[in-house]
Amino acid sequence: MPQKPLSRRRFFGITAGAAGAASLATDAARAAEPAGRTLALHRDLPLREPYDAVVCGGGPAGVAAALAARRSGLRVLLVEGQGQLGGNATSGMVAHWLGGRTSDCTRWVVGGIFRSMCDEAAARGFALIPSPDPAKKYQPHGWFKGQLAAGVPFDPYAMAAYLDDKTAEAGVDVLLSTQAVDLRVERDRITHVIIFNKSGLAAVPAGAVVDATGDADLAARSGCTLVKGRDEDGLMTPASLTFHVDQVDQDALDAYIHEHDSPRFREKIAELRRSGEWPFPYDIFISVQLQEKGTMMINTTRLVGIDGTDGASMTEGMIRGRDEVRRLMALVRKHFPGFAGARLKCVAPMLGVRETRRIVGPYVLTVDDLARGRDFADTIGFSAYGWDLPNPKLPSENPSHGRKREVAPIPYRVMLPEPIANLICPGRAISVERPVLGPLRVMAPCMAMGEAAGTAAALAAEAGVGFARVDSAQLRSTLAENGAVVEWP
Repeated sequence: MPQKPLSRRRFFGITAGAAGAASLATDAARAAEPAGRTLALHRDLPLREPYDAVVCGGGPAGVAAALAARRSGLRVLLVEGQGQLGGNATSGMVAHWLGGRTSDCTRWVVGGIFRSMCDEAAARGFALIPSPDPAKKYQPHGWFKGQLAAGVPFDPYAMAAYLDDKTAEAGVDVLLSTQAVDLRVERDRITHVIIFNKSGLAAVPAGAVVDATGDADLAARSGCTLVKGRDEDGLMTPASLTFHVDQVDQDALDAYIHEHDSPRFREKIAELRRSGEWPFPYDIFISVQLQEKGTMMINTTRLVGIDGTDGASMTEGMIRGRDEVRRLMALVRKHFPGFAGARLKCVAPMLGVRETRRIVGPYVLTVDDLARGRDFADTIGFSAYGWDLPNPKLPSENPSHGRKREVAPIPYRVMLPEPIANLICPGRAISVERPVLGPLRVMAPCMAMGEAAGTAAALAAEAGVGFARVDSAQLRSTLAENGAVVEWP
């Protein structure tokens, strides 16, 4: 049913669960109130200036979407909840763009904005575009040849400043430490994005909305069809709290890994578990050299049972993760070659969440599609990454789903939530069977999706249509003109 015009007034229906009720009532009153009650809260909201496109989420997908939309002539607002752009690449400390090159490092699978950023970051000296050492079995950027060696590691602090520069140069308006908390919807269109920061609540009129939150937050709040987690039980793959260390004796680490043929320290961890020293639910240790030798990203923690759409669960994950990092570092310094003098450089201020909600769009990309090597007329990008979505209960188990061709195609249709016409969802919230998140959830393909979403916003505005009616052939042609990879032999 269409909403009546509210001018500057907005109605919020706020569900008061146990945590919310604690701030609204005394203990006695809370005990008397049944769970699930609602509080009608009315606010007069200031109206901000209108934007052709409001991009919510400043991670890889959101930054690419904002830059592409601005490049196409739209007035763009980029809203990011953290104090810096980059998402998991910077605030999550996962400083390793994966999925953008073939495993032999000879070809770019993701071009456009992603490749230009990689080239520029490498030229400025805060990123590496590695080539595998043919004389060594194991490579320091993940200790495997293939997709880990083909990733692009970088300094997250320099990357955050670089993204500030890129958005400023492009003329994208940015609001950091700002959340998109709600929407106003009329019929099948979002008319306003409700944002919150230290200035309070405000309403932003929006022509198009890009939900690059990774969690389909705006799709959920606008009533789109969604699924979450595994079909059988709703469980999601574990989250991680990533941290960086420096002063690692990487030569000693390299020597041990090659001598014992043990890039993940499985045998040593098994010994520690038998002796009662290893309490964690995972059986591997993952280290990745960043742009400087001896500086390593540790992406090892696997926090089982965390729901990235639940505030209390995310709080638990951060607290449990920090405690786990402290205990893990003590064991690593004591037992792992090369780490005796390692210094804990930083712990991510944001939890690394691999999976939450997925939209259900006009097409659901399937495991069978990838296994058969199916091509799509509306492909807007690719990923070279493999099946990587750890078991929700057994975090060192990473189920495989059979062979697939070297690259996985990404059809435009998988970014289209229903029934909202002017909303698009690039990133890991796309319309796919759950295992397909494995190759598509990493950052390079997310940037490909973001660039396509921002470009589509401009085409939709020009034609006066919703995202579902954008001419995909024209979209692909425009992306190719800007250096994106939309065809693969």
